[in-house]
Amino acid sequence: MAEILKGAPVAAAINEKTSAKIAELAEKGIRPCLAVLRVGLNEADESYIRGIMKRAEALGVEAQVRALPEDAAEDEVLSLMEELNEDKNVHGVLMMRPLPKHIDEDKVRRALKPEKDMDGITDVALGGVFSGNNIGYAPCTAQSCIEILDHYGVDLKGKKVCVIGRSLVIGKPVSMMALGKNATVTICHSRTENLAETVKNADVVIAAVGKAGFVTADMLREGQKVIDVGINVNAKGKLCGDVDFAAAENIVSAVTPVPGGVGAVTTAVLMCHLVDAAGK
Repeated sequence: MAEILKGAPVAAAINEKTSAKIAELAEKGIRPCLAVLRVGLNEADESYIRGIMKRAEALGVEAQVRALPEDAAEDEVLSLMEELNEDKNVHGVLMMRPLPKHIDEDKVRRALKPEKDMDGITDVALGGVFSGNNIGYAPCTAQSCIEILDHYGVDLKGKKVCVIGRSLVIGKPVSMMALGKNATVTICHSRTENLAETVKNADVVIAAVGKAGFVTADMLREGQKVIDVGINVNAKGKLCGDVDFAAAENIVSAVTPVPGGVGAVTTAVLMCHLVDAAGK
């Protein structure tokens, strides 16, 4: 049976360090403040936001939701972003994505000041990830994958890492972060030939494709470490990942659960970013 790489211990370790930094800031009269920019209603977003508010309260930092209706004009969203940029009491901004289709998401994300970008959505932050110079903050979910591997002692040096997914949210940045740890990285996607063979050949698999049960038993082998980033709802209405967990558990050496894996770490990483930004 595989070792279950639970996110809770990882999050707890991050939160402990964050709490110490919050105490230091409090002595200077600084209380970190996060603004969550949301346009419209999305059930998945609501769940994430609830988690953020709960964690903020537990840590003693401020979190506020700045919401606009689904039909808000692009200018309204840009105006709110500018307001948050100029608000000295707001140390970080999290923009919930995707935005409604009538809004140019690239235009809005680029309007955010890089120093207030908590989730690596600006070109400056992404440039920092790709160049390895640590300018700005990495996307929280991508960083969570690396945090889990580090916590459980998985050394990526010289290892073959296969990332399934090429989005700017997870796939590409986590690939660069693994490369920064001297892994040999292969990025797979919908047009990858011999996908099962490529995945099976990897020492570490990071699944971020967004399809329930996409990674099946025939793609896996003994000894692999599997990080499942996916959050999906299966035919039975239950939350599941991109990996067939039941199959993986009996094959690989270690795997993250869904729920309770990567998602459990993401909010902790977000708060870590916020507190760091507040201290600058």
